[in-house]
Amino acid sequence: MSEFLFNGLSPFIATVLIFVAGFTSFLTACLGAGGGIILLGTMAQVLPPQLIIPLHGVVQLGSNAGRATMSWRHIDWGLIARFLPGALVGAFIGHYVLVALPPAVMYLTIASFILYLCWGPKLPKLILGSWGTVFAGGVTTFISLFVGATGPLVGAFLKQIYSDRFKTVATFAAAMSLQHVLKIAVFEEAGINITAWLPLLIAMIISGAIGTYIGLRVLKRVQDKHFSLILNWILTLMALRLIWQAVELW
Repeated sequence: MSEFLFNGLSPFIATVLIFVAGFTSFLTACLGAGGGIILLGTMAQVLPPQLIIPLHGVVQLGSNAGRATMSWRHIDWGLIARFLPGALVGAFIGHYVLVALPPAVMYLTIASFILYLCWGPKLPKLILGSWGTVFAGGVTTFISLFVGATGPLVGAFLKQIYSDRFKTVATFAAAMSLQHVLKIAVFEEAGINITAWLPLLIAMIISGAIGTYIGLRVLKRVQDKHFSLILNWILTLMALRLIWQAVELW
């Protein structure tokens, strides 16, 4: 039964993954970011290395799509329309760049950008405008093929645009859903088969939907000013974790 449902993982490990999927979806729904990278780190401890990012992408697609569906009235569809072309270009280039960039350099670059977006001066209107959004879509989608969780980077970018917590969470969910769809398509084209993992993935997605529902209810009780500060510190912790990973690699 374990072989059929969890592709060889022990029931305990599978249960932990299902629980973490729900908990991290809850965190992202009520705090704005952070859940995806925590889930990625957990999955990296127990799954085959070549499958970590593809499987994480499927679970995150389910989590973000569920969150976008539950909060669709708050999505900034104009930004999503500008994010999509860049994401398509980023996925297309990533499909042909089959060598991983130096992880330490990428981690430090992402961490530096997150810290600037959180604590530095507000980006110029040109960067936050239409072409800046297209560029953000391309860069973050490309990077996601190699590091898996670019949620903190996308979240930090959106934080510069919105002050409303519901619009931030909803638009973030829609943008990440697009990104994960494209990422999964790239890995599928590369011949990575995840069929055997579908029972576990479905259980994790259902758990994520429950976590999202609870998290969105908690979000209603968080004031905008507190949400912005909490999101800043969540993103900062994620950036510090990336810096630590880069130091370990060196």
